[in-house]
Amino acid sequence: MDPIQAIILALIQGLTEFLPISSSGHLILPQTLLGWQDQGLAFDVAVHIGSLVAVIGYFRRDVVSLLGNWSSSVIQRREVGDSRLAWLVILATMPAVLAGLLFNDVIEQHLRSAAVLATTTLVFGLLLGLGDYSRRENRTLTDIGIGIALLVGLAQAIALVPGTSRSGITITAALLLGLGRADAARFSFLLSMPIIAAAGCYKLLELLQSSGPVEWGNLALGFAVSALSAYLCIAAFMQWIERVGMMPFVIYRIVLAAVIVMVAMP
Repeated sequence: MDPIQAIILALIQGLTEFLPISSSGHLILPQTLLGWQDQGLAFDVAVHIGSLVAVIGYFRRDVVSLLGNWSSSVIQRREVGDSRLAWLVILATMPAVLAGLLFNDVIEQHLRSAAVLATTTLVFGLLLGLGDYSRRENRTLTDIGIGIALLVGLAQAIALVPGTSRSGITITAALLLGLGRADAARFSFLLSMPIIAAAGCYKLLELLQSSGPVEWGNLALGFAVSALSAYLCIAAFMQWIERVGMMPFVIYRIVLAAVIVMVAMP
């Protein structure tokens, strides 16, 4: 991999990880159109860590508050500040963690085809449009209970299927369950932190067990580009979401599904 490839792939990762448009649907295109090889496990770890640093950096006040209140609630054995939301984030993360442990090999072997990517990109894009169009906005983050947290968590587990988009399906579920756009996006981003951390740790363990060469320059470049682009992407998304809504992303996903069919399917 040369530095230009590292920059392009890291930009794709950073810009698509948190937008509801499917990062895996985009990463297949350079491989197909330009004949690039898979970026490798080490590069995957670097860009995932970059994305994690970006989302933690943007929501740093929330992270500090949630961790502090959660720790206090454990020690004092009672609800403290935002500790309830912290516990709900943990609960909502469990379905995806369990699904990843149980079905990761099946997904890797059987669900990474262009046909699956095109189908999930289209179907879950249309569901995102439905969620945005039919949203009721009769709940806020303080109204989230165990049931809603588990349903959004189950939606996040489905996002293990390539092309679904983790942010897309969790925002869709939150909108359908009554949250407004900003709260749905914020809850989705809070959920992204433990799941990206878990995925990064899993990939890091695989990397430590492998014996392949490591291109440290490209890893550092990928980390930096992924972190910066993801941070700017989150900031723009949170500022524009109320005004823009989800329809531009729905239209984009429909076009992306068509492009995948045309260029990546025989």
